[in-house]
Amino acid sequence: MLENQTEMNAEDVLKVIQLFNQYKIEIIIDGGWAVDALLGKQTRSHEDLDLAVFHQDVPQIRAIFEARGYQEVPRDDSWECNFVYGDGQGHLIDFHSCTFDDKGNNIFGVKYPYESLQGSGTIADFPVRCVPPDWLVKFHSGYELNENDFHDVKLLCKRFNLVIPEDFATFHKNEK
Repeated sequence: MLENQTEMNAEDVLKVIQLFNQYKIEIIIDGGWAVDALLGKQTRSHEDLDLAVFHQDVPQIRAIFEARGYQEVPRDDSWECNFVYGDGQGHLIDFHSCTFDDKGNNIFGVKYPYESLQGSGTIADFPVRCVPPDWLVKFHSGYELNENDFHDVKLLCKRFNLVIPEDFATFHKNEK
């Protein structure tokens, strides 16, 4: 079993981004790193890097990472369009793949709306594509929320003048 380090830092993330750029594979940063990309700075530690990718690229992605010593990390929610790869140093990359038709309709994979993959931000001053703030806030629902979720949503809502969803009422009350 691959042990995870306590943090996937900005330098680690940039190495992954540069690897994808080298192979001309499109990626969109999701999750906590998307929040930090939108805010232009790292605001908390991250145990992994969440990436939205196009399903047509999955075989090449798997080959690239396996050639670099990464292995698939089994999880309860893994399937052909949502899987995690890790290396011996504890770097974890959580892949979410999808396919769109020529009209922008999601026809396969993780059910990202086309608009949800159209944001931009920076990680360590490096420009990246990422999930836009309104979609990141929307995506923080439908599962058991934690302090990191509240941290992310609170910062996004403050910076982008969005309303904190009712799902976070308990966290919001505890903050006062």
